[in-house]
Amino acid sequence: MLSLPIDSVLPELRAALATRHEVVLEAPPGAGKTTRVPLALLDEPWLAGQRILMLEPRRLAARAAAERLASELGEQVGETVGYRIRLDSKVGPRTRIEVVTEGILARRLQDDPALDGVGLVIFDEFHERSLDADLALALCLNGRELLRDEPPLKLLLMSATLEGERLSALLGDAPVVRSAGRMFPVATQWGAPLQPGAALEPRVVQTVLQALGEQPGSLLVFLPGQAEIRRVHERLAEALGEQVEILLCPLHGELDLAAQRAAIEPAPAGRRKVVLATNIAETSLTIDGVRVVVDAGLARVPRFDPGSGMTRLVTQRISRASATQRAGRAGRLQPGVCYRLWSQAQHEQLVAYDSAEILQADLAGLALQLARWGVAPAELAWLDVPPAAAYAQAQDLLVRLGALDQRGVLTAHGQAMSGLPAHPRLAHLLLRGQALGLGGLACDVAALLGERDIQPGGPRGGGADLHSRLALLGAGERAPRGAQGAVQRVRQLARQFRNLLPKTAAKALADPEHPRWLGALLAFAYPDRIAQQRRPGGGDYRLANGRAAQFAEPDALMKHAWLVIADLGSRQGQREERIYLAADLDPELFDSVLAEQLSSREELDWDEREGVLRAERQRRVGELVLSRVSLAELDEAARARALLGLVRRKGLELLPWTPQLRQWQARVALLRRLDLAAQGRSDWPDVSDAALLASLEDWLLPYLGKVSRLSHFANLDLPGMLQVLLPWPLPQRLDELAPQQLAVPSGSRIAIDYSEAPPVLAVRLQELFGLAATPRIAGGRQSVKLHLLSPARRPVQVTQDLASFWANTYAEVKKDLKGRYPKHYWPDDPLIAEPTARAKPRR
Repeated sequence: MLSLPIDSVLPELRAALATRHEVVLEAPPGAGKTTRVPLALLDEPWLAGQRILMLEPRRLAARAAAERLASELGEQVGETVGYRIRLDSKVGPRTRIEVVTEGILARRLQDDPALDGVGLVIFDEFHERSLDADLALALCLNGRELLRDEPPLKLLLMSATLEGERLSALLGDAPVVRSAGRMFPVATQWGAPLQPGAALEPRVVQTVLQALGEQPGSLLVFLPGQAEIRRVHERLAEALGEQVEILLCPLHGELDLAAQRAAIEPAPAGRRKVVLATNIAETSLTIDGVRVVVDAGLARVPRFDPGSGMTRLVTQRISRASATQRAGRAGRLQPGVCYRLWSQAQHEQLVAYDSAEILQADLAGLALQLARWGVAPAELAWLDVPPAAAYAQAQDLLVRLGALDQRGVLTAHGQAMSGLPAHPRLAHLLLRGQALGLGGLACDVAALLGERDIQPGGPRGGGADLHSRLALLGAGERAPRGAQGAVQRVRQLARQFRNLLPKTAAKALADPEHPRWLGALLAFAYPDRIAQQRRPGGGDYRLANGRAAQFAEPDALMKHAWLVIADLGSRQGQREERIYLAADLDPELFDSVLAEQLSSREELDWDEREGVLRAERQRRVGELVLSRVSLAELDEAARARALLGLVRRKGLELLPWTPQLRQWQARVALLRRLDLAAQGRSDWPDVSDAALLASLEDWLLPYLGKVSRLSHFANLDLPGMLQVLLPWPLPQRLDELAPQQLAVPSGSRIAIDYSEAPPVLAVRLQELFGLAATPRIAGGRQSVKLHLLSPARRPVQVTQDLASFWANTYAEVKKDLKGRYPKHYWPDDPLIAEPTARAKPRR
């Protein structure tokens, strides 16, 4: 048997698991952990004949791992080693090691929280931090604590690049076992700096051709997604021409089993492979014969947008940890080379690790599973706690789908949904479709939505209409050559759904074959994506969630006023979502099977053009108005709400404010501010605009009885309405402490402007002769700001320290004023001079 680096730490690993129930294993790429560890632990005394479950993040990796483990034993899959993945399983009565995908384990835990008969759960490639892996670990820990004593359930978390110490802390300071890295060195060749927006495929093709000319052996090329794989495949096929010794092999999760095997298995003698793969080949899989990696440095990952409630695929730079693992593919079996399509300087700028999926994913499925488990997130142990906002949004969706009641408790419908291996939206579609007697169609639709688009070319290949995909599904072997594998996969998933749905009596529809039922089923799954056309024949639609969506190019669906959109997304910089997959919707169904989507409410609002209050009863689907009927009689409570809503929307400027009333508001605010600063409390009420808007019901509502037109607001007695907010004796105190005018030495009474802080007294300089200090208000707590004016009432000085002005600045100001206003009186000593409002004092 070939020696692998992991072999040297297997004794340490056995010893750790013999004494502890949780262990962390760090093993870089090429160490052999997936192949060797389960077999090395199979006969441990503490396992006592129980089974081992090993989790893999992907179906392809799970099946490949099971096949390699079985071959190590010289057996067929399904004997000692088996696997369970979506749409496929090979497990026999003697199976001791089950390789499963993470979602399989989560559902198994729901049925058997103690995992009876299982002695060890291995989380392989845990560094990928998938949502299902985090959930499965949390449920394992909780189920073991509550229901499992002897024999113990042991947990082994292993990965190529783990933050081992952080994970060890989560597991109660579990021991960390570290293995050496890959067996052979990998040389790195750096590329030119990767430029944002630059075409990727030409550089990849050029680098692949360069590597084929410089290096022996097969190549593994990492690309972000299937579209790039297809385009690079086409360009390489054209560039290589008749070179039959080079095999081009795509590798991604949507390929059929034969194509996946062709990519993984060694190239025939005398030939080389170029494997074009997504990050599915980053870990777990060993692709025989590969000694060259070409890495584009990009990955396509799902990102959930809480603002829109939608998940979109985003192409982003990989992490340094991911780049290390990709390079390691070249050194598994011999020394290798990694061509990176970015510079060494850019490499240093990459993030260290990929972020956990739980921090950026749609949490509807997780929320449903936790509701079934009967816990809140805070009751479980997480490496990263589910974000509160995204989790609350997931719960809101589950309430809308009928899975949770208003208290957040799982309903019977939610219990049935949680037992189906599908997103809660699709699970709801399946159950509602079955109840309507549309079970077969519901299974086909859910399978289509649960897999990638089966139509070659997607929307550009034949439009966004989901009916065309159903036609492809029904075509079977007559499907286009490029779609046959995808069609077969969807049909297999649809059969699985048919087997899982409850065999209950269903309603008998008069026209189950009518095409309108497709839109109804989509509306069950996507009530927030029911869409109404903005203008007849146009490509712009408004969604029930209030957002906008549009067709990127003309589509046959644009003849329909109502749609349900199953798939949409946007690129960076786009304001509106693009519609990729949808079906037309018959609005008459809102009166029957879709009645739950409909709400009716009375709306009162202002006709902005005519300035009058109008009332109507609206039938709505979310933010969309299905129909409206004018109401002759206005309900007083609703009418009042509409009026207050108008004031809040347009602001207090809608009311008849005067400058004097704004001054009153500022005077009260000043005294309140001084009290709060001095003693932390005040008897003066908050009469700021924000406070008044927040309390309209208290002070404005009683006076709105006769308001029915916009112009009627001008007739309101706003001074009287506001002044009653000051209880006795505050009105008198207001005039004492914050007077509207202030007497100055000349005998004039000058208005104070309270709109500034501090309040401003704008007065001609000559009227203050003889005044030694700055005037003060508010019982001496606040000095005014003096705007000293020339005889022409132009500012010559601003000060809050009049004494300093007389002593230090007046002499210079006097020279200037005496030159400009020679007929006026400018004494040398202003403190003994007679103040005057005239050019010169009276004799």
